Amino acid sequence: MPAKPVDLDPASIRILEHLQQDSEVGIGDLAEAVGLSTSPCWRRVADLKAKGIIRRCVAVADPQALGLHVNVFVHVSLEKQTQAALQAFDDAIRHRPEVMECYLMSGEADYLLRVVVEDLAQYQRLIVDHLTRIPGVAKIRSSFALGQVKYTTALPLDHLKE
Repeated sequence: MPAKPVDLDPASIRILEHLQQDSEVGIGDLAEAVGLSTSPCWRRVADLKAKGIIRRCVAVADPQALGLHVNVFVHVSLEKQTQAALQAFDDAIRHRPEVMECYLMSGEADYLLRVVVEDLAQYQRLIVDHLTRIPGVAKIRSSFALGQVKYTTALPLDHLKE
């Protein structure tokens, strides 16, 4: 059974909603937007961080502006799904900077990766020089994104309001 989500009051949910849209907002502006005074708002933000609800605050860079034009979803199947094989893949992939996300999956493939690279030549180098050299990799299938319909980093919070 999944862990029960943390119990947040309406003000903390409003704070989290605002911070997921703009983490650089000043505490005074945030407090005004959520209907609190500055000190209680600051304490709630600190509490959200202390509880690990807010993991970190980052800048979301535009891949196109940085010349990263190719977005690839990579399905990787292993020869065997042993703990050692899974751990070897995890360890090998964890530090590849072009791998933006990596998920252990159920279904046809063992892993789903989202890879961002400059061009097809760079993607080919990733496949040939790295992915195919990971022990136990049996099959690699690639799907190239033709366009992005939606991208967000904000998690849905409506279920916490019920």
